[in-house]
Amino acid sequence: MFRFTALAALCLVASSASAGELTARQGGSVDLGNFHGVVYYTEADDGYRVVTTMAAGEEGLPVRFVATLTEGQAMVISVPGALAGPGQALEISRAKGKVVVAKVESTQ
Repeated sequence: MFRFTALAALCLVASSASAGELTARQGGSVDLGNFHGVVYYTEADDGYRVVTTMAAGEEGLPVRFVATLTEGQAMVISVPGALAGPGQALEISRAKGKVVVAKVESTQ
């Protein structure tokens, strides 16, 4: 329960960024099907440390994805769709000193 409460609190302070540019230390909300959560980044010596935390509903345990992106790099988080159906994917990329979150076509 504590994990979900912490995730919910983080969602409340996050701005809506299901697609768009993020600002350092300011979170944005993300949605992939039944998975909802937040993404934020901080600046580190070796790049931008991007943290995405998602959960499937109130009862689902949160899952955290962490990556350090340097200029021109990207990461993709995807969830499968229904049997023989398309999945959903989210790309978080760094270009020209900016971090951008966008839904992309699933590579399922």
